Amino acid sequence: MKKVIISVGGSVLVPTLESNNLSAWVAVLREIQQDYSVFCVCGGGGEARRYITVCRSLGIDEGTADEIGIMVTRINAFLLIAALGDAAYPTVPATYREAKQAALHGRIVVMGGVTPGQTTDAVSAVLAEEVGADLLVNATAVDGIYSADPRKDATAERYSMITPDDLIRIIMKERMGAGSNMIVDLVAAKIVERSGIPFIVMDGRKPGDIVTALKEGTFNGTLVAEKSNSVLPF
Repeated sequence: MKKVIISVGGSVLVPTLESNNLSAWVAVLREIQQDYSVFCVCGGGGEARRYITVCRSLGIDEGTADEIGIMVTRINAFLLIAALGDAAYPTVPATYREAKQAALHGRIVVMGGVTPGQTTDAVSAVLAEEVGADLLVNATAVDGIYSADPRKDATAERYSMITPDDLIRIIMKERMGAGSNMIVDLVAAKIVERSGIPFIVMDGRKPGDIVTALKEGTFNGTLVAEKSNSVLPF
């Protein structure tokens, strides 16, 4: 069975506790599970950022603030696990090895952050490499990778496909600007480059689009892959 890693941004899954998209994601993950071995990595979103902001206001060091942010990602993960019920492995793996072992039970594996200083983008990329995934999906609040920040530049072009090298160049260019906010971090991009695993960035606010992508191979977003590996593994 092919393996799919889905990185779900916290701002997509749980924008706020009162306004969450858990039910929609439960339905999508259950449907995908019928044909794929599914791993889901949950981000912390706005709640994690609120905790980290408080940490900084109290003079708490960045490493500790990161650890608190990781705790929030794991709370989001456990909330999703509880909502999935028997379809999910019942605990949140704290390491990649635990995630691999959890997958042996044939259920959806849901995890959050792992290491301070490492985003859940990077976690999902490392996990994809560790388990030999066929596809990595980043479900975020933007509908793909652009030549520039589309919120600041109306002429920004959305790419339908780029290579991992292209992705790294785009990230490095944006990092040189003050206040840049790239959709994928550099660590994740480097891991995608070395692993050769096809990587999709798409709008996680429309989780049903992932089902269409997996079943039909069509989607609105960006595929990151070498041209020789540009056929999605469906």
